[in-house]
Amino acid sequence: MCRPTRPRVLLADDHAGIVTALGRWLAPDCEVVGSVAEGGALLEAAARLLPEVIVLDLNMPNVNGLEACRQVTQAMPGMKVIVLTAVSDDEIMQGALAAGASAFVVKRSIVEDLLPTIKRICAGAPD
Repeated sequence: MCRPTRPRVLLADDHAGIVTALGRWLAPDCEVVGSVAEGGALLEAAARLLPEVIVLDLNMPNVNGLEACRQVTQAMPGMKVIVLTAVSDDEIMQGALAAGASAFVVKRSIVEDLLPTIKRICAGAPD
C-alpha cells in the first residue's frame, strides 16, 4: 500500500527528456526515487529502490515494457505499475493489465491523468 502523502515513484522510460520532465512535474506530490532507461534494469531497480508505484513506458529497449511489467509484478506481488503509451488501443491496454499493470495512461493525456491515477491506485481504488 502507498503512503497517503508523496508516494515513492520509479520512472522507466528510455527518453531522458521525458524522465526529467516527469520527475520535475511529479516532485511536489511524489518522491521520485529513481529512473531506468531500459526494461531489463527495472526489476533490479525496483528491488533496490522499493518504489510504491512504477511509471513504465511500453516502448523500452532490450526488454519491452509489457515483459518488464510482467517480471516486476511476478517478483514483487502487489507492486503498482502504471503503463504509459503513445496510443490508446484496447488490445494494448488489455495486454498491459494482463501483464500485471494497475493502470494505463495515454501520453497525450499525461498531464490530466497521471497524477490522479497515481493517487487513485495508491488509495486502492480500481482503475
